[in-house]
Amino acid sequence: MNEQIDSPTVRLIDKDGEQSGIVSISQALEMAEQAGLDLVEVAPGSKPPVCRVMNFGKYKYEISKKAKNARKNRHVTQVKEIKMRSEISEHDFDFKLKHAEEFLSRGDKVKFTIVFRGREILHMDHGNELLKRIAEQLQDKATVEATARREGNNLTMFLVGK
Repeated sequence: MNEQIDSPTVRLIDKDGEQSGIVSISQALEMAEQAGLDLVEVAPGSKPPVCRVMNFGKYKYEISKKAKNARKNRHVTQVKEIKMRSEISEHDFDFKLKHAEEFLSRGDKVKFTIVFRGREILHMDHGNELLKRIAEQLQDKATVEATARREGNNLTMFLVGK
């Protein structure tokens, strides 16, 4: 900005956004001073660098407002976990499936965890069948990101909304 620009010539864009062509740095600084504004290097990588005559404080303020607005409007994807046992009743299964649909419609990922206790671990096939059933019932709303995987006494599967 201003005297910190070290190139002898610059491509100048005036305060109205019009190109003034390639001018010396002293002439560009003089034009900026006459307008009561700053000379800001916009594209330092080009040959010659592109400089613009503008109010630098106002420019920084607008950039911060845009960044704040972008942060406000973004959606952070969360992983929601739904735990169930391998021997789950039909009503409980439907209830948890409804919650999963709600999470997926909001744009969150869903991690289904089938918990095995004691000797239930011997019947891992019940858990696999349950996860397959979940994937089938949610196939129109979600895709399977990670298939059934055993983690200790648990069986997990990740779903992502379409």
